Order: sequence, then C-alpha cells, then structure tokens
Amino acid sequence: MQRTLLLAKIHNCTITAANLNYVGSISIDENLLEQSGILPYEQVQVVNNTNGERFITYTIPAPAYSGAIQLNGAAARLGMIGDRLIIMAYGQFTPEELKTYSPTVVIVDEKNKPLEVRRYDELLSKV
Repeated sequence: MQRTLLLAKIHNCTITAANLNYVGSISIDENLLEQSGILPYEQVQVVNNTNGERFITYTIPAPAYSGAIQLNGAAARLGMIGDRLIIMAYGQFTPEELKTYSPTVVIVDEKNKPLEVRRYDELLSKV
C-alpha cells in the first residue's frame, strides 16, 4: 500500500502577477522550486490564504531570484496580486520509503525570498 504525504511546500508566498491569457499553470521563481525540491511541470495544490480558494495546477519556472509567483490561465481568476499562498506538492510512499521520508518547507518573506528551508525529520519517529 502507498500513502500520499506532503513532499514539499512553499509557505506564505505572495502573488506578484496574473495572466489570464496564458495557457495555464503557476509560474514560480526557479530558485524557490530548487529550494523546495518541487520540479518544473509537477502537479501542485495551491491554497490562497487571502480568499480561501484552493486549486490544482502544475508549475513552470520563472527567472531565478525574481521572486515571481504568477497565476496563469484560469487560475488567474483565483487570486490577486498581493494575495498570500501556500504551494504544496505531494508524493506517494511505500512503508519502506516512509522510514527515510522528510518533507521540505520553504518559508519566504513578503518578496518571496527564502528565509528558511525546513526538513521535518522529526516526523520519521512517528511513522
């Protein structure tokens, strides 16, 4: 049996742009993708802390160190510039993989610059 758990998240980032006419997705500063371990084109769940919207889309890299978080396509209707988001990727794990499992959380400031990268190794003792 596999279980679905949080793999990585970018916590409390700020929407910097929205483009309704783009094909779709969420553009994320490439540095934030790398720091979190979220891959380009990976499926993510996005939670808008400002208005309560939740949606699933996929990531595309924005220029590294730009601080860009841009909603694209239909998702552009689900948030406004300045809204605060949590972006989460999930993974499926076997019981054996859970023994070394550790989610990554990137905490960012109001300009989407990483303040801290956390690895939750303490969860391993509870599995």
